[in-house]
Amino acid sequence: MKTKKQVFREGFKDGIPIALGYFAVAFSLGIIARKANFTPVQGFVNSFLNHASAGEYAVYTVVGAGASFIEMAIMTLVVNARYLLMSTALSQKFDSKTSMLHRILVGFQVTDELFAITIKRPGFIEPLYNYGAFAIAAFGWSIGTACGIVAGELMPIRLVSALSVALYGMFLACIMPEGRKHKIVAVLIFISFALSYVATKAPLLSEVSSGTKTIILTVVIASVAAIVFPHPEVEDDD
Repeated sequence: MKTKKQVFREGFKDGIPIALGYFAVAFSLGIIARKANFTPVQGFVNSFLNHASAGEYAVYTVVGAGASFIEMAIMTLVVNARYLLMSTALSQKFDSKTSMLHRILVGFQVTDELFAITIKRPGFIEPLYNYGAFAIAAFGWSIGTACGIVAGELMPIRLVSALSVALYGMFLACIMPEGRKHKIVAVLIFISFALSYVATKAPLLSEVSSGTKTIILTVVIASVAAIVFPHPEVEDDD
């Protein structure tokens, strides 16, 4: 039987490589945050409370565009909607005796990577394991954003603009492998690119803020794809 300290240490150890990866991604986000006039402290706090690269990028984008709080809230909800599914999956792995506070705190810490290392562990979820992994991973994510903002303040504007392109490279690195495995996903990626361009030129949509356009395109494309190309159900092997 492992002690609470051992469980926490296991989570902390498993979270170290995640934290290193988070730092690199968050640094690029910090460059974008600097362009939206965020301070290092604001970037650190925002990253600690927002654990998704797409969601955080959406925040910096809508803030930089001067969008409203409502647009920001809707945008964050849309791009982070997958965490609702992850949290639902994790809820099935809690021991019935786990308190509501632990359930809420574990749900607050859900990210793609932390979900992956948690869901693969045998047995029930051990909240202390999640707390250990989150402690180091969240620090890497938050300090990375702050460092990116500081670097953005010190570097020449041209270099900041050049580094900001790295974030788009990160997004391509996330979506292209999935597109190579599934032709439908690849087609949808190109359709998204095309419709995003059309939205910037179309008479009606060109007057709409970039945040609202992203929300509309995300909901429409995802909904149509889910209806036309439903994911096949996988039967459990008994």
